[in-house]
Amino acid sequence: MFAELLVLVALPLLLVTAAIFDLASFTIPNFLNLALFAAFAVFAGVIGLSLGAAGWHVLAGLLGLVVGFTLFALGWIGGGDAKLFAAVALWLGFTDMMVYALVASICGGALTLAILLLRQCPLPALLARQSWLLRLHDEHSGIPYGVALAAGAFLILPSTEIFRAAVAA
Repeated sequence: MFAELLVLVALPLLLVTAAIFDLASFTIPNFLNLALFAAFAVFAGVIGLSLGAAGWHVLAGLLGLVVGFTLFALGWIGGGDAKLFAAVALWLGFTDMMVYALVASICGGALTLAILLLRQCPLPALLARQSWLLRLHDEHSGIPYGVALAAGAFLILPSTEIFRAAVAA
């Protein structure tokens, strides 16, 4: 039951929080990524994940960090996005990491197109008073990719190994 709560409540809540922070401020606080790491450690203990299997998850997270920071160094994503990708990769492991990367990329492309279209339209006066919407609408601002990373995780979560493990525990 506790494993299900971690996968069905804690993980989604942390991802939604990261997406909201990114949408509102273009930042994802480090405490959220640390919380994702800690929640995974608890999850691994609760389901009795072997040390070897946990090691593979950690390796997937480290690879996610390398990939994320490479994209950050190229200027394609923010540092918080890179760390969030790594935290989700830790949860998913190698089994679901590639599907996640693909789905999150598709979500990121759709988000980028939607925001670029939004930026072509003037904001209504009522919405123009919201500072976070003004930042989002600014053509010199980036894209809050944490939203796409969270959406990608939500879309594949029901078919992941961690979901099956949580239900079986």
